Amino acid sequence: MTELASIEKSIIKKYRKEIWSKFIKSIKQYDLIKENDKIAVCLSGGKDSMLMAKCFQELKSHNVLPFEIEFLLMDPGYQKKELEKIKKTAKHLNLNLHIFQTNIFTEIDQTKNACYLCAKKRRGYLYYQAKKLGCNKIALGHHLDDVAETILLNLFYNGQMQTMPPKLKSKNFENIELIRPMYLIEEKDILKWQKTHQLTFCDCACQVAKKQTDSKRYEMKQLIIKLEKTNPKIKKNLLKATENVNLDALLGYKKGKKSYKFY
Repeated sequence: MTELASIEKSIIKKYRKEIWSKFIKSIKQYDLIKENDKIAVCLSGGKDSMLMAKCFQELKSHNVLPFEIEFLLMDPGYQKKELEKIKKTAKHLNLNLHIFQTNIFTEIDQTKNACYLCAKKRRGYLYYQAKKLGCNKIALGHHLDDVAETILLNLFYNGQMQTMPPKLKSKNFENIELIRPMYLIEEKDILKWQKTHQLTFCDCACQVAKKQTDSKRYEMKQLIIKLEKTNPKIKKNLLKATENVNLDALLGYKKGKKSYKFY
């Protein structure tokens, strides 16, 4: 068996329960893919999006329903060695990339909340390029840890109960939707898959982020790790809480731009 074949087989065999089954469950539970969709699978060069791309390849090979995929990589201003590293890994994993350049890293340099601003700008560029490729959806590699951290960030720092939804219709790009098929997969299992095959992926690679060590998301990640020592289901329970909202026990809620109070 070739190295590539071993990498691909492990997703549906060795890590079937931890990765493949949860990938499929997310798609079915949240109705993420429909017949004749054309999906821009958005890569950053990191482990999460690269694994997502391989899962999409595997799903397509099963011919469960007809859909098309394009692997889209935005270069926000990577250093040359980082971009070459990403290209090399993609080639190793048999991923044919559509690469386009932007100057996001330069645009956000010296700004506060650089990571938030970067994510917002990235998404706009990805929507635009996906439309150019004729795609009606973009897929991002956010996993369960990202979801749990976002819930806590919103509670502690924004004063609101809000999660990272598994799918979201774009307000600025007509007839295009964002989906997150890695939604139920835990980061620790992605790391196990990576370690099994000794794969080397790109981290953030953002020189701006490296200057900003005061990361609230990192703070939430460390908090969850601490809580998991006494409650291993903490991430799953945080997600479940967003599905089991008891309006009778709340002071109010928002729907769109309107606020509703119960007192």
